[in-house]
Amino acid sequence: MELAYGIVAGLLGAFYLYAGGRKAVRSKERLAPMMGWVDTVPMGLVRSVGAVEVLGAAGLVLPPLTGIAPVLALVAALGFVVLQVLATGLHLSRGEVEETGLNAALVVLAAVAAWLATTW
Repeated sequence: MELAYGIVAGLLGAFYLYAGGRKAVRSKERLAPMMGWVDTVPMGLVRSVGAVEVLGAAGLVLPPLTGIAPVLALVAALGFVVLQVLATGLHLSRGEVEETGLNAALVVLAAVAAWLATTW
C-alpha cells in the first residue's frame, strides 16, 4: 500500500506543484489562454489557490517521506478533493462542462490518495 500511495501522491504532487507554481507566479495575461476563469476572479485569489496547491503537494509527499506528522498527507489529499469539487462548481457555473473531466479525474485520484493514506 505504501508503494501505491507513493505513486498516486507523486503524480498528484507533480501536477499540483506545476499548476500551483504557474498560478503563483505568472501574470493574468499569461494564465488566461489556459485558464479562462482567471479573468473572472481577483488575482489575489488565483495566487492564493496556487500557493495552496504548492503547499498541498508538499503535504502529500513530505510527511510520509520524513515520518513527521503523517496525518498531514491525509489532510492534504482531502483538501485537494475539496479544491477540485469547488473548481468543478466554478467550471459548471461558467458553462464549461467539457472542462470538468480533469477535475473529476483529480477528485478520484485525491480520494484514492486519502484512502491509501489511511491504510498505512
